[in-house]
Amino acid sequence: MNGPTRRGVLLALAGTGLGLQFGRTAEIARRTGLGIVTYALGIHEKQRWGGRHSGLPPLLAFLEECHLLGAGGIQCPVVPEDPAHAVELRRRAERYAMHVEAILDPPRDGADVARFERAVVTAREAGADIGRTVIIPGRRYERFKTLAEFREFEARGLKSLQLAEPILARHQFRLAVENHKDQIIAEKLDTLRRVSSEWIGLCVDVANNFALLEDPVETVRALAPLAFTVHIKDMAVQEYADGWLIADVALGDGILPLAEMVHILRAAKPDARFNLETITRDPIKLPVHRDEFWATLPGERATRLARAATIVKAKPDIVFPGEVSSLPIERQLELERRHVERSLAYAKTLM
Repeated sequence: MNGPTRRGVLLALAGTGLGLQFGRTAEIARRTGLGIVTYALGIHEKQRWGGRHSGLPPLLAFLEECHLLGAGGIQCPVVPEDPAHAVELRRRAERYAMHVEAILDPPRDGADVARFERAVVTAREAGADIGRTVIIPGRRYERFKTLAEFREFEARGLKSLQLAEPILARHQFRLAVENHKDQIIAEKLDTLRRVSSEWIGLCVDVANNFALLEDPVETVRALAPLAFTVHIKDMAVQEYADGWLIADVALGDGILPLAEMVHILRAAKPDARFNLETITRDPIKLPVHRDEFWATLPGERATRLARAATIVKAKPDIVFPGEVSSLPIERQLELERRHVERSLAYAKTLM
């Protein structure tokens, strides 16, 4: 079987990106279908875009920034208490021909269902037909101390989806559950099987399951048939005393076989959207040589470690970015801008 071509990956990302400098208002020659997740511009957002978009609420400022970059859409939190801004977001997004996806918290319990329904209605008003969510808090190996504790929160996550399902069906709104360094492949698929709803699928993050020592390509292949939307990113990995450090890098600068992964996703779900989620931050620690890391992960250690090491060693020359938080804010902004611009330009260079 022939592998994916460079041109095929470009088409799968729905166009090309134009790496504009932030704030430049030059004519956009070509727009990409690749959206941007709010976390990819988190440092800029905290710095209020350097004074750009003055007077605009956060939702609209984020949309305007992504429009200047030439992105094809956004994925961002939608606040149910602010429907007026949601309506304006939809108006602007339609004018720019950009998609909108919401980031929503699922209902915690029966008393929280009304809040969730208001959020879905507001997301609809903002022009979104998909909401990305997370059902288990934190990273599995950091948040939980025992497998029993993890299973308790896993059951809560399933219950929250069951509570959400009638709301989603009523409003014909799709909820995309992210593989968020929480469940391994089999567990995530079992959760979706038990919910069994056309309105609940996945936000497939192409990198996250590596943190649980699962092969990213195998993860994508297993989850792709349930994908509503995709978080695309790349990553670098470096050894440290207790295991590995992982860091997001610009698309094409890391160890992930993005061409193969996009090909798999597009073959399974041609209509799934792609959104850039390269997060500029300090590296995340994977303390795989400590017993605590394995407390909630069933299975054989040696095989998983060897498989992960093989993936890392396949690209030994990847540059590791190091710490971000200790840098001057100007340098942090520069790095984040570079990550986003290089990622959008990655699609362009594949033409």
